[in-house]
Amino acid sequence: MNNTISADEVARRLQDESDDLFVLDVRNEDDFEEWQIPGSTNLPVYDELLDHEFSTLEAHLDELPEDREIAIVCVGGVTSSRAAAVLRDNGFEAASVADGMNGWGRVHRAYEADGVEGVVQIVRPGTGCLSYLVHDGESAVAVDPSQYVDVYLNAAEERDLDIVAVADTHAHADHVSGGPDIAAEHDVPYYLHEADAGDRDDVTTVTDGDSIPVGSRELDVLYTPGHTPGSVSFQFGDGLLSGDTLFLRSVGRPDLEDSDEDAVRTAASELFDSLNGLLALDDDAVVLPGHFTDETYRPLQTDLGALRDETTNELFSYAADGDRESFVETIVESLADEPANYNQIKQINWGNERAGEDAEALELGPNNCAAN
Repeated sequence: MNNTISADEVARRLQDESDDLFVLDVRNEDDFEEWQIPGSTNLPVYDELLDHEFSTLEAHLDELPEDREIAIVCVGGVTSSRAAAVLRDNGFEAASVADGMNGWGRVHRAYEADGVEGVVQIVRPGTGCLSYLVHDGESAVAVDPSQYVDVYLNAAEERDLDIVAVADTHAHADHVSGGPDIAAEHDVPYYLHEADAGDRDDVTTVTDGDSIPVGSRELDVLYTPGHTPGSVSFQFGDGLLSGDTLFLRSVGRPDLEDSDEDAVRTAASELFDSLNGLLALDDDAVVLPGHFTDETYRPLQTDLGALRDETTNELFSYAADGDRESFVETIVESLADEPANYNQIKQINWGNERAGEDAEALELGPNNCAAN
């Protein structure tokens, strides 16, 4: 094991059930509790490591596995490098995660969707974001791309695809969209519903019933407002790219446009109607959402019918049962903290602000886009 390990390799190895990589997080406990690499262990010695004080770390060495490789993570890779050196001096096979949690937030990994022809799911484990390349022949459309546009260009190139369009399911509140940049760089359309377009003048608007051509196939638009006024879902063959309307264990929160309780109730009721529209699809439609929480399987997908069960997706089950009151009340009572910096991110995605040097840092943190 080298002195450093990339965050991308950490993500790859954590997905390998035969790999026993041990991840040690040396950040302060509050930071760890807010956002961490799944399965990691916290030893809060960050401040001491900053001061080159290693006694507490050394006092806990007997709690660390001697027969496993250890990847140590901090904020940006500085204190973890110091901790890794201490562990190596004591006989451990240890390395520092390059760029720390900042690097973890930039990881993207691609998976072919199961049972859905022409869909590549791009998982961003550090932020819980999911995006897609849908393709037919040599043509591809990037759906909900992150600001790391090279991820999508490289994924297309690896598959001998040309990106012919970009589409966002909505104006995102948790990450800066790479859609406008990809569209401008490749001179292709950028699709978004008018109600979420803000002040952008580079948008080709779509609405319910429209279709976006992808080779000889089409990406069909389903208008599913509620999470935002302009939220849409996309149907591509047997795949339902549900954006932030429907997740595998929850639905999109409806309070990020207006947090006034009356406005939230109105938006939640609108979301209820949108979910009822999705319930008209076949139960074997494959749901490919825009976010996930702590699910570890890849790709992140399931059949629509499986989500009707209350034990799988409580809020969606209320829609399936026609129980609007329980749906709205559960959402109102269970909203969590908003995504970090969501107001500024929305302003960027609406075209009201330009993304600055802090665009990457704006997105770092846990995924808080679900309603409960």
